[in-house]
Amino acid sequence: MLPKKQRKKMLRQLDTLIGQHTQIKGNLLFDGGLRIDGALVGNIASSDDPNAVLTLSEVGSIEGDIHVPNMIINGSITGNLHSSGHLELAANTKITGNVYYNLLQIEEGAEINGSLIHVKADDAIIGFEQDDEKMMLASHDN
Repeated sequence: MLPKKQRKKMLRQLDTLIGQHTQIKGNLLFDGGLRIDGALVGNIASSDDPNAVLTLSEVGSIEGDIHVPNMIINGSITGNLHSSGHLELAANTKITGNVYYNLLQIEEGAEINGSLIHVKADDAIIGFEQDDEKMMLASHDN
């Protein structure tokens, strides 16, 4: 389990919110923190930020591959997950796909229908081929 201080820092970092009654079709590229309470059909990736965090709530769902260094998952995912940092799977997590992880934390009740594949942080591939016409960018300017 992550130390309390580090977990609070990850949870505080929220730059983009996809609300519970929102549905998005298309790929999503983001910086900083992204929380999904709605539904997304498409791939998700963070930019080159090694501290980027994806939070998927218990009412959120994703159909597509995910390439984000740090994730806190508590919803449904159909697709492969690629995490080079910390991956936390909470009790309501339901994943259909393979999980590529560096550091993994799984709570009782989480479901994974696929393979768990450990990768070193240096070997993890973050990102996916970007089609500029189909890529959505959600970024936070400092």
